[in-house]
Amino acid sequence: MKRFHESTDNGAVDRRGFLTMALGACAISSPISCLSMQFAPSMSGSLTKDQRDSMTPSQVIDELKKGNERFRTGKMASRDYLAEKRSSAAGQYPAAVILGCVDSRVPVEIVFDTGIGDTFTARVAGNVVDDDMLGSMEFACAVSGAKVVLVFGHTACGAIKGAIDDVVLGNLTRLLARIKPAVAGTKSDGQKSSKNASYVDAVARTNVVLGLDEIRRRSPILEDLEKKGSIKIVGAMYDVATGVAEFIG
Repeated sequence: MKRFHESTDNGAVDRRGFLTMALGACAISSPISCLSMQFAPSMSGSLTKDQRDSMTPSQVIDELKKGNERFRTGKMASRDYLAEKRSSAAGQYPAAVILGCVDSRVPVEIVFDTGIGDTFTARVAGNVVDDDMLGSMEFACAVSGAKVVLVFGHTACGAIKGAIDDVVLGNLTRLLARIKPAVAGTKSDGQKSSKNASYVDAVARTNVVLGLDEIRRRSPILEDLEKKGSIKIVGAMYDVATGVAEFIG
């Protein structure tokens, strides 16, 4: 995966040279030794097929966690987006497909500090799973080789509040109906209202968990890939106040 330049006593080691050494080490050492590679920038551009394929699903998840850590601590990588654009023009090899919400406060690529070509990203209000999303995930994993499916919910979600309040508004009504099982499946000692922030966030978390169940139940392709160990299907909750992405499963 992509990484900053590093210095040694012999001078600067560029990313391409580092990756050659790192990937060679991966072949003869434990997977843990490969976790130093990051979704981080370099002059050589976007993620390559060899780099993506060398990683396990668990390592991809670890890199997403590291990216979120860089984001929330204000230590994000400095990127050459033009180099990433040029290098990915002939082909893309994303390591993960992420289903997030349309909420403007949760821009997936920024929250995980990833670049052009690192992730497939889908966004819909309430990060709901439907047929089109499932088809997109199947393409991302079974055809393109992504290693992780991530359902990404967040706190203070407006779609969750709308489902709790039984909002009726054009086509939004049917979308919110997909969140209703999460409302029904969330227990609370307090008020079951959109005004209860902790309840809203609890429903959002349940919605993520049910989304994972929905993917496995409705996509035999993805379920089979997960059983074989080719991919991992996981969830995460993002806190819009702290910037922390907490992984689920």
